Amino acid sequence: MAGEGLLSGLQRQILRSLFDYVYFRDLVERHKLRDDAVLRAVANTLASSAGSLVNPRRIEDTLRSAQGKSAPTAPTVKKYMDYLEDAFLFDKVQRYDVRGRRYLDTPCKYFAVDVGLRNACVNFREPEQTHLMENVVYTELRRRGFSVDVGVVDVQATEAGRRVFRQHEIDFVINDPAGKLYVQSAFNIDDPARRAAETISLKKTGDSFRKLVVTDGNRRLSTDEDGISYVGIIPFLLDEAILSSLL
Repeated sequence: MAGEGLLSGLQRQILRSLFDYVYFRDLVERHKLRDDAVLRAVANTLASSAGSLVNPRRIEDTLRSAQGKSAPTAPTVKKYMDYLEDAFLFDKVQRYDVRGRRYLDTPCKYFAVDVGLRNACVNFREPEQTHLMENVVYTELRRRGFSVDVGVVDVQATEAGRRVFRQHEIDFVINDPAGKLYVQSAFNIDDPARRAAETISLKKTGDSFRKLVVTDGNRRLSTDEDGISYVGIIPFLLDEAILSSLL
């Protein structure tokens, strides 16, 4: 996944050059930015939080905790987020309430369009495998031409005798003329508790569309008693027929 340990020095140098001198410099010149520090700070924050829920206010708060009064305001952050999205460095993905059948305005998720460039942006720090795999799954879905949303499912539970609602996430909802498919990226589900946590949203969609969990490794496609399918990231990336068989 283009991590520091998997790349040669030359490969890292090429990725840094692409990010700094092709993408980043073009943005600075195109938008006539006098100071590129704010743009770089916003890019670094999006790269570090790829796959996490963000909005301009949250990024402002993050930058303010590090920069104090010199941190950019939320409107400026939003403008720079739009610049980075327009340059095809990041994709914004909206959340979709699966049971309520409506889009949620904010916060959204941002994914790096290219994981190698994302890693170059943060100088090959933070090789967080869980989030990087989620980003790889996203970019592969988009490469194959699918329309992708982030799914949200409200699940009712009883805690201390009180009825509460917990919001659970489905990493990706594929909308395709052939049908709909829910996709969860879960690096490791060997622990039963972890497996239950990763699949609760899939079990509570309230519909019969197919569900797929992508895990780490070379696991062959299989389906459990709940109708949830599982496959390793390696065959998922190499065999496009796997998704076609589920849609």
